[in-house]
Amino acid sequence: MTQYRLGGAEAAFAALIWDNEPLSSSRLVELCARELEWKKSTTYTVLRRLCQKGIFQNENGVVTSRVSREELAARQSEAFVDEAFGGSLPRFLAAFTRRKKLSEEEVAQLQRLIDENRG
Repeated sequence: MTQYRLGGAEAAFAALIWDNEPLSSSRLVELCARELEWKKSTTYTVLRRLCQKGIFQNENGVVTSRVSREELAARQSEAFVDEAFGGSLPRFLAAFTRRKKLSEEEVAQLQRLIDENRG
């Protein structure tokens, strides 16, 4: 399975791409220099790594996403539940609600999701 986990610097880098795509690789270097204080070599190293993970692509000097921000978040969440709770969403929710009680609106939203995605 492709690894979709991003560290803090990779997440900031990914956000720059998602917020500005499509963008030229030279524009990405400029953004990373300004926003992340990165050198050109760092930008290209991180871009290459995230392209290898299948999250972005750099074709003919144009950088675009292959995975949306929302899809990446969904995959990261699924991997977390798999690793930490044996893939059990009820076990995750039980652990979550031990520390934070759900509001009536949150309960209603969860019920709608359950109803929409039932069997």
